[in-house]
Amino acid sequence: MKAMDLYPWIKTAHILSLIAWMAALFYLPRLYVYHADALQGGEASETFKVMERRLLRAIANPAMIATWIFGLWLAVAYVGFAGNGWLHAKIFLVVLLTGYHMMLARWRRGFAGDANERSARFYRIMNEVPTLLLIAIVILVVVKPF
Repeated sequence: MKAMDLYPWIKTAHILSLIAWMAALFYLPRLYVYHADALQGGEASETFKVMERRLLRAIANPAMIATWIFGLWLAVAYVGFAGNGWLHAKIFLVVLLTGYHMMLARWRRGFAGDANERSARFYRIMNEVPTLLLIAIVILVVVKPF
């Protein structure tokens, strides 16, 4: 099999892992909205702790890692970094998205230790961050403005 024969498969894996990652990044802060309003130590709070841990560890973390692996594979093997300003901008935004992911993980640890200090409104607002980053990333990939 030639290297170019792998391109559509790597691209497919990159897109699928991105979809899984984004689904988790959309859902986790929504869980935080409900968890922030739940009675600390109550049954709902304990259920949210399990849901948040499983979502982060079983879906979000592996999907993020796969997205990075397949994306860098595409960039190095097929696209190249030279003369592709859109790719540099995309990688920068994906770094920001990864930072957002790490913040979600930190906030989950706070919930797990019954130490959340933020309101449900805060998490509602933060739930918009991945949407904005995703829109910008898709525009960069499809339009390639620079």
